[in-house]
Amino acid sequence: CFSSADSLIDPSSRDDEKGFGNVFAELESVDLPLGTTLRSVYDDQPNAHKRFMEKLEVRIRNHDREIEKMCNFHHQGFVDAITELLKVRADAEKLMGQVTDTNRRLQDAGREVTAQTEEVIRCRIQQRNMTTTVERLQLCIPVLEMYSKLKEQLESKRYYAALKTMEQLEKVYIPRVSRYRFCQIMAENLPKLREDIKDISMSDLKDFLESIRKHSDKIGETAMKQAQQHRTFNIVVQKHDSGMGYTKPVYSLNGRTPTQHNGLAAEEGVLTAQDLVDFSPVYRCLHIYTVLGDRETFENYYRKQRKKQARLVLQPQSNMQETVEGYRRYFNQIVGFFLVEDHVLHSTQGLLTRAFTDELWNMALSKITAVLRTHSSYCSDPDLVLQLKNLIVIFADTLQGYGYPVNRLFDLLFEIRDQYNETLLKKWALVFREIFELDNYSPIPVETEEEYKSVVSRFPFHDAEIEKQDFPKKLPMSQSVPQIYVQVKEFIYASLKFSESLHRSWTEIDDMLRKSTNLLLTRTLSGCLQNLIKKPHIGLTEVQYIIPYMTKSMWTPARPTSHSKIMAINMESVLPPPLYWGGFLLDVGTLLRELAFIPIHPKVNVEAIYCVPTTSWLSRCCSMSTSLQQHLQLTGAVLAGQKWNELTCWKADV
Repeated sequence: CFSSADSLIDPSSRDDEKGFGNVFAELESVDLPLGTTLRSVYDDQPNAHKRFMEKLEVRIRNHDREIEKMCNFHHQGFVDAITELLKVRADAEKLMGQVTDTNRRLQDAGREVTAQTEEVIRCRIQQRNMTTTVERLQLCIPVLEMYSKLKEQLESKRYYAALKTMEQLEKVYIPRVSRYRFCQIMAENLPKLREDIKDISMSDLKDFLESIRKHSDKIGETAMKQAQQHRTFNIVVQKHDSGMGYTKPVYSLNGRTPTQHNGLAAEEGVLTAQDLVDFSPVYRCLHIYTVLGDRETFENYYRKQRKKQARLVLQPQSNMQETVEGYRRYFNQIVGFFLVEDHVLHSTQGLLTRAFTDELWNMALSKITAVLRTHSSYCSDPDLVLQLKNLIVIFADTLQGYGYPVNRLFDLLFEIRDQYNETLLKKWALVFREIFELDNYSPIPVETEEEYKSVVSRFPFHDAEIEKQDFPKKLPMSQSVPQIYVQVKEFIYASLKFSESLHRSWTEIDDMLRKSTNLLLTRTLSGCLQNLIKKPHIGLTEVQYIIPYMTKSMWTPARPTSHSKIMAINMESVLPPPLYWGGFLLDVGTLLRELAFIPIHPKVNVEAIYCVPTTSWLSRCCSMSTSLQQHLQLTGAVLAGQKWNELTCWKADV
């Protein structure tokens, strides 16, 4: 029956029931949104909402019937429950009164205990806070003490120690209490303090570089004085002990202990660089930049500034060539500069290197040689040139004692020596000219034996016939002959003075001395004699008192025996090493032979000169040649380190 009824239902109605059933299920679910569900009802078919409302009414009525059935089923139980609650109401009110009374009596009894408990709790909290505070202060006090120590170190300018303190603060102390605000402020302030220390140390370094420029002159002056004292001491020692050679200076401005000592250095305190200059700014700045990890920046800055100062030191004054003091100040500044560099090189590790100092010295050496070559060319005074040479030698010896190569300076001295010889030749040309102009070209009158000894001491004249004559008597030569002889010896000595301390072999010095003397005789004296002979007022009478004693030979090639006697050289008296002066004497002989053929005067026959007795001419020439030969041999022996006393006595006589 039911199946037949179901078959009579419209299929569309079944679809509506199924579709609306899903909708009702969704509506009754509290988790799903209602908007989407209701929209599906209105969007499906036209008039679908009317059918939905009808179905909804039907469903509501069904639920109402179910609710009514459930209420009818549980109504009696509900009534029984209400009845039971009404029965226990009185007991509940009685129990509530008892509980309230008990609570009141308990509150009254525990009020004092509660107050005491609260007091105990408060004290316990205070005690705990105090303990925590003490613990925190024990951690903070070392930090504060270290920071106070840092401030004291900064105020006392102990910057290196301050950096160490900062490092301890950052790595050890501040991390323990980093959560506190004051520690955070400290940590933020430490980099600023480091920068301040860098700026202050750099400022101190700049002040040091400025002061070292002012003190370089004093440092160099002290070092060169000590070098001069050592040189003088060595000369005294060599006078007593010819076997003692050249030693390095004992002075030491860089504080290093010298390898050799002498009595002079033991008696006089040796100054060091620290006595004249405070190097602590350099060390302090170097350590600070090393600790800060910026050592390379400091090294580059220091080297750059010192290069700039080196260029300033090497700039000569415009009028330096006028006086020796200008050269002295110039050398003092250079010596002071490089002694400071040598001290910094050996007292610091890596700030300067030997390669850097060598580069700086090579640059300076090129500039120095160029300056000296230029300024010395303006010097026309041989005394000033000689003083300059002595300064250069002391300058070179001073720097050589500190390991700086100075060979180029001694090579420069050889160039200056040629210029020195030229100035000497010009000076002696004036001397010879003045002697000839003041000469009366007559025999030297000798009234007493003292006058005779005075002439003989200045000029090696020995004539047996004249010595037998009684006083007063006349010597067969004019006043210019002994004067010229003395001046030739003086020239040799002046030329020899320049060759001293050049650290050259005796053969080289021998060659230089021979060359300069040959130039004096063959060019300067020869020119003066030629000019003298060519003068109209000089006749045969005047010539016979000059020429025989100014020349070494007046003999023609037909007289080889006599010529050989005059030109003979006895080298046996010279102590080793042997020095050969034959070339010089031969040059003089050549000069004198040439002078013998120069026309003396249009009115004078050259052959008349040879009318003088051969014995007289030969003895006089031999006497002069032998004396000059002995003088040159003595000079050679002195150059070899011998016969110092003889040279000293000869110098005193001159």
